[in-house]
Amino acid sequence: MSAAHAADVVQPVEASGFNWSGAYVGIGGGFGASVHKFSVAPIVDFNGIGGNGVFGELTAGYDYMVNERFLLGGFIDANIGNIGPSISIPDADIDLTNAYGFDVGLRAGYLLNPSTLGYVLGGYSWQHFKLDGSGDADGLEFTENRGGYVLGVGMETVLRGNWTLKTEYRYANYGDKSVIDFGGGSLNVEPSTHTFHIAANYRFGAQSGGGASFPAPTYNWTGFYVGGALGAGTAVHDLGVDLGGGGALDLNGIGSEGVLGEASIGYDYDFGSWVAGVQLDGSYSGIRSKLDIPGGSIKLDNDYGFDALARVGAKVNESTLAYVIGGYSYQHFDLHASDPVGDIIDWSKSGFTVGGGLETAVSNNVTVGLEYRYSQFAKKDFSSEFGAPDGTLTDKASFQTVRIGAKYKFN
Repeated sequence: MSAAHAADVVQPVEASGFNWSGAYVGIGGGFGASVHKFSVAPIVDFNGIGGNGVFGELTAGYDYMVNERFLLGGFIDANIGNIGPSISIPDADIDLTNAYGFDVGLRAGYLLNPSTLGYVLGGYSWQHFKLDGSGDADGLEFTENRGGYVLGVGMETVLRGNWTLKTEYRYANYGDKSVIDFGGGSLNVEPSTHTFHIAANYRFGAQSGGGASFPAPTYNWTGFYVGGALGAGTAVHDLGVDLGGGGALDLNGIGSEGVLGEASIGYDYDFGSWVAGVQLDGSYSGIRSKLDIPGGSIKLDNDYGFDALARVGAKVNESTLAYVIGGYSYQHFDLHASDPVGDIIDWSKSGFTVGGGLETAVSNNVTVGLEYRYSQFAKKDFSSEFGAPDGTLTDKASFQTVRIGAKYKFN
């Protein structure tokens, strides 16, 4: 597509005078994963069982500009989705999902430039969890309501008229509570979720004047850059077990959660209203599953990897790029135990990554951004390591991660 044709498709919007104070409503959705920590004190502590899924969301809120750059606000969201783990056995399936819920909280924001807001949030989260069986497990049903806390970070940018686009990461934890009591102990479950939200908000009174008047940076997207990012997320390991006789067990899956750090280099080219580029990332993560038992522990680390990615984006206003990203990923995994067992097995797998994000200029050479990625890696066959026929024990890993990064572009 030529630069002239691209300019006809997307026209950057000037956001001077946009008034962030006032009420808003929005609609959106997103992707996420849950991790359920199970414990039978003081015998077993397992973090955890997890699964992926999607959700839809309605939101309403009110913001107030304290001064030209700082904002305070409140919000309430309602969500419905299918995030959660599942297990399939011969003639039966069992799903544990985050069926529906709501978040209510406060946020504090800072205008990175006149068109784009960066913010943090926190508050109360309520979720309805549902365990449901089908096939031979039909009739198996258990529900529970949990309240907890939610923390998050996000970016919101002006689109056109009264509309804004929001991208956001949230972590929610619903507490460690007993679900089954038995003689001398109990089975406790502590659910947590990591979710990435995309929403369009309609802001009443946004064109009424009284908006930010400070100048936007002059940024040319063409050039080489270096960057760094911090993030968080989950890994879900889908385990397959051949039970013989044509039967199989599929557990989706073993859940890991943690934080990550990343360094990147890349090149972008500005086509006018569109930007395209390539980048190479290297990351190290603390995303981990852990089983504590008497006398020791077993850990599955999703430790280091790299990505070779391409991206294409549209300038949604004078300072901000909304983009999609995708390409090749490589990841190393390490299963190990405490002494005297030590290393059990480590392996590496290739796969693909897709995602998207917002990136906005804060100076003539520096941008900051919030980005979501989904990565899936090829299946690993562990059968030979345990002296079993091929295909007896397999693992397929997927990641959902969000990172907050900054880039410096050379002139």
